[in-house]
Amino acid sequence: MGKLNVMNQFSKTTYTERRQRLKQEMSNGVLLFLGNEESSMNFKDNWYPFRQDSSFLYFFGLDKPGLVALIDIEKDREIVFGDEISIEDSIWHGPKPSLVELADSAGVYDVRPKDAIVEYLAVLKGKHIHFLPPYRPENTCKIAEWLQLRVKDVSKQVSGTFIKAVVKQRSIKTQEELDEISKAVNISVGMHLMAMEKAKAGMREYEVVGMVTGQALRKGCSLSFPPIITVKGHILHNHYYGNKLSNGDMLLADFGAETAMHYAGDITRTFPVGTQFSNQQREVYQIVRNAHKAAIAALKPGIKFFDVHILACKELVEGLKEIGLMQGDAGDAVREGAHTLFFQCGLGHMMGLDVHDMEDLGEAYVGYTPSFKQSKEFGFKSLRLGRELERGFVVTIEPGLYFIPELIAQWKAKRHLQAFINYDQLEKYAGFGGIRIEDAFQITSSGSELLGNPLPTEVHEVEEVRN
Repeated sequence: MGKLNVMNQFSKTTYTERRQRLKQEMSNGVLLFLGNEESSMNFKDNWYPFRQDSSFLYFFGLDKPGLVALIDIEKDREIVFGDEISIEDSIWHGPKPSLVELADSAGVYDVRPKDAIVEYLAVLKGKHIHFLPPYRPENTCKIAEWLQLRVKDVSKQVSGTFIKAVVKQRSIKTQEELDEISKAVNISVGMHLMAMEKAKAGMREYEVVGMVTGQALRKGCSLSFPPIITVKGHILHNHYYGNKLSNGDMLLADFGAETAMHYAGDITRTFPVGTQFSNQQREVYQIVRNAHKAAIAALKPGIKFFDVHILACKELVEGLKEIGLMQGDAGDAVREGAHTLFFQCGLGHMMGLDVHDMEDLGEAYVGYTPSFKQSKEFGFKSLRLGRELERGFVVTIEPGLYFIPELIAQWKAKRHLQAFINYDQLEKYAGFGGIRIEDAFQITSSGSELLGNPLPTEVHEVEEVRN
C-alpha cells in the first residue's frame, strides 16, 4: 500500500517530547497504555462511534482501535502493539495507513503484533508495570489476564504514581492544545447561536438537538458529550428531548463540539422561548450572570478553585436575598449549605481532551491534592475541581440556579435551614425551572482569558438574538 496521509495529529515532535517528559517524571518501570476497542451496540458488527482513550491519544496520537502501547523506561523502548489492516478490512472500510506508518507519524519505530504484548509482559519479572484506571470492562479483563490478577483486584493495582505524572502533564495546556480547544469552542459558539436564533415555540427539544448536532457534523466535529437541551432546566443532566417548546418557557442548552483531534468545547446558555425573559426570569438570570462575572474576575494562578466556587455561591445568595428567597448573612448561609437548595452542583471543571478532563483518572488526583481533599457534603461533593489553579489550566465557569420541586418540598417539610430560606416566597417560583451560564477560560500568568469567540450572555444581548 502506498503511503497515505495521516490526519488529525500534532507533529511527531509533540508526541516524542510528551513521552520524554513522562519518562523523566516516572524515572523507572514499565508504563502500559491500553487503547480502546470497538464496542458493539446490539450485535457484533454494529458499533458505537469509536472513541480512543484520551491518555493514549495524548502520548501516542493514534486514533485507531485495538492498540496497546508500552514504554519500558530502563530499556528505553517505546512499542506499539497492534495488527495491520487485512485485505478484508480494506474491502469493507477502504484503504488506511499501515500501523507502521501511523506509529512513525507519532515517533514510534517499534511495532509488534497485538498478541506479542502477552509475551513481553510475561518476562518482566520484578519490574513495576504501571497502568492507569481502566474504565472499559474489556481493558480490565486484559490487564487481569496479562498480569495474572483477579478482575476484582485490578483497580487495587492501579499506579497512583503514573496517574499523578499524567495529570501533571495533561493539566498544563500547550499553545497548540489551546488552539485546538479554541477551535472546538468556536464551533460550539456557532452551534449555540443557531439554537438561540432558530428555536421557537411549537418545536420539540429534539428538533433543536438535531440542528446543533448537524452543525457540528458540518464542521467535521462530533459532540463532546450528550447534549442537554431542555425546557426543564432544573433537571441537571436532562437527556430527554420530547418536551414541546412554549412561549413563557426558558430553554437551557448545554452542549459542545469535539474536534477531529478530540479536544472539547462546553458552553451553556439559557434563553427565553419567546423574544423576552419574563420579569421573574430576568431577575433570576441576572443573579446567575452576576455570579458568573464574579467568578471569572477571581480566576488567576494560585487561587483555589474551591474559593472561587464559594465566592460564586455567596454572590448567588446575595441575589436570592434581593428577590426575597433567602435571608441572613451570605457567608453563614454558604457555610451551612443553605445555597444548595438552589445550586446543587459544582462551579466548573477542567476541560481538554475530555470535556471533564481526565475524569477517568479520578477527581482526587485531577481536582484535589493529598492535603486538600474533596468534600463529601451535598452541593460540594459535586465540585470536580478544588485545587489551586495554575497557568495553562483550562477550566469552565458554570454557576446556576435550579428550582427542583422535589428537593424544595423535602426541605420545606423539615423547615430545613429556615433561618436562611424564605419558604413562603418560594411558592411564587413553582415550575420555574433552572438557569445556567457556562464558558471556558485558560488561566494566564495574571488572570484568565476567555477561550474562543464570545457568545451573547447579558440579558439584552440574548434578547436581541431572540428578536
